[in-house]
Amino acid sequence: NQTVAMVESERTKHTCLRLVLSSTDPIFVKGTWHPSRFDISITDGSSSWLCNATEEEVAERAAQWDQPVSEYLQLAEQYLGFQQPNSIYTFSDALEGSKRLSWTFEKEGTKLEWRWKCKPSHENKKITVGILDFLMEANIRLSEEVVNKTRSFEKMKSEAEKCLTQGERLCSEKMEFEDATYAKACLLSWITFSNCFFFWDRLFISVLNAKKAKLRALRDKEVSGKEVAEI
Repeated sequence: NQTVAMVESERTKHTCLRLVLSSTDPIFVKGTWHPSRFDISITDGSSSWLCNATEEEVAERAAQWDQPVSEYLQLAEQYLGFQQPNSIYTFSDALEGSKRLSWTFEKEGTKLEWRWKCKPSHENKKITVGILDFLMEANIRLSEEVVNKTRSFEKMKSEAEKCLTQGERLCSEKMEFEDATYAKACLLSWITFSNCFFFWDRLFISVLNAKKAKLRALRDKEVSGKEVAEI
């Protein structure tokens, strides 16, 4: 039930709020926020009101609440740019066709209320059309932003899927490479082990044959010695 639009320039912000009230029909509140003052235009569809807060008025109100001007304006923009669910808004009658726009807020556990007097405008149609044009332009900009962000998201999603596919392919190639490397390492280890086994086997046989030959020589020498002794 709430329509909010906001446009920000280099030093000036514009907000437009569809303010839902408990006692009357909704109203549209358009705010123009300058560094040290603000302007508000309000319409209910048939009548309109204006509040042009000067630098002196804003500075006086900020001093009453013991706030810097920037903090006061930021808080006012927060409550008139977006309807705060815990705040009570009223738009009541004042003298000479004026209206009093008020809203409540809490500060350090105390509920406070801000009021600003809005004077009737003699250009109802101009104010109402201006607010509706602002909302339409803001809606177009918002739609374009949504489209652009959707396109960016789809592009990022496509790039993420490509990266995921590439990562899976690289992971598969890595596993294949590791398996092939492990197989080659096992084969080389087996070949090295076989060669070592063959070498030690040959060495063992060679040593064994040498010992056998030596024993055979000693035995032959012993036999020859016995034969000479018998002669």
